[in-house]
Amino acid sequence: MSRRLLELLGVVAVLIAAVLLLKLARAPVDAAAQAQRATAGTTTKPGPAPTTPWGEPDLQGIWTRDSDEPLQRPARYAGKEFLTDEERAALDNQVSAIVGREAAESRRRRGTEQDVGGAYNSQIFTSHLRAGRRTSMIVDPPDGRIPPLTPEEQKRTGELRDYTLALLQATEVCKNKLPACAAGKYGPPSPRRAETPPHYLMTAVVGSAGGVISRSDGPEDRGHSERCMNAALPDFGGFRRIVQSRGQVSIFYDVGQGQGWLRVIPITAAPHLPANVRLWWGDSRGRWEGKTLVIDVTNFSPKSNFQGAHENLHLVERWIRVDSDTLQYTVTIEDPTVWTKPWTATHELKRQSDEANRIYSEPRCHEGNYGMVALLSGARTAERAFAERRGPDPATLCLGGCGGFAAGFADEGADANPVR
Repeated sequence: MSRRLLELLGVVAVLIAAVLLLKLARAPVDAAAQAQRATAGTTTKPGPAPTTPWGEPDLQGIWTRDSDEPLQRPARYAGKEFLTDEERAALDNQVSAIVGREAAESRRRRGTEQDVGGAYNSQIFTSHLRAGRRTSMIVDPPDGRIPPLTPEEQKRTGELRDYTLALLQATEVCKNKLPACAAGKYGPPSPRRAETPPHYLMTAVVGSAGGVISRSDGPEDRGHSERCMNAALPDFGGFRRIVQSRGQVSIFYDVGQGQGWLRVIPITAAPHLPANVRLWWGDSRGRWEGKTLVIDVTNFSPKSNFQGAHENLHLVERWIRVDSDTLQYTVTIEDPTVWTKPWTATHELKRQSDEANRIYSEPRCHEGNYGMVALLSGARTAERAFAERRGPDPATLCLGGCGGFAAGFADEGADANPVR
């Protein structure tokens, strides 16, 4: 009896500790951000930008962003390039409240895919940076928005959207008129479920929170992210470790969930690879223009993907070591088959501690290694259960493009991302 009592007391102690930890974890993000801003004037001033022993600007180190700035400027900030400190603090507080909010019944939609699609307090599972100064990383066009799509790209995107909505139409997403099905309709399973997608699937064109289309016939139905193929260039998140030598710069990108990749840039006047040689992250050629490393990137693969651009993507990157702690990254992006004109984005990266990051683990993306097998096996099990009249029609279950919560934010309403 005393042993059972001790075990019960142990369980109670663990539960109390967990509750206390959650309460501590829910301290507002803006408090930390405001404290950081308040002490900004008392921190050590960064030193000058260093140079290598052979006289080039030294870009080496581990770098990442320390604030969150959206790629495109939200409509609420139209005509406004920078935020005030007060506006940034308010955003930090708003984001903290959203990701830390408990899952109310109205938020969860009990019994739907959204109930298990992230409609819970995600604060302990996700990290959110403090709000940055810029209202968009895009600086050209001046409105901070990606230029309009070409007619050809609009047609391709429309075909993918129609196909995706056809596969969604028999699900609860359309029945409940959720945002992911805003342009669709509710009805019986579509015969298009047996069709091959009109284009190679990479990312979702409707919905969020994982998946591409509501079908799992094979790996190609699941898109790049679930297949551990989502790392792309240009990259505006994650970490990068830069190593320099004479005539060469090497960058390791630690991004996504174990989807790291290595890039080697020769500093050379040699031409790009022949046009018939295509690489996932393109072919890079670097040169120094004063203190700026300029990298020209072409020869992407047809299966590469950045915002809908593939083999015709062309990048001109500019890396500038601003001071001992800051690296500025600016990239001009062009694909005449996707956008009506080129566009440029910029953001700053901050130097991270070499000592604190001295232990490095090679990334592994387990979604592709294990999750994909289980996902496809589950789809086959659901089909057998339906054939034996033991389960629902798989066409009525949403398997991708369902919408819901992603990174703690909802598709719409009070829980939507305030800077998207």
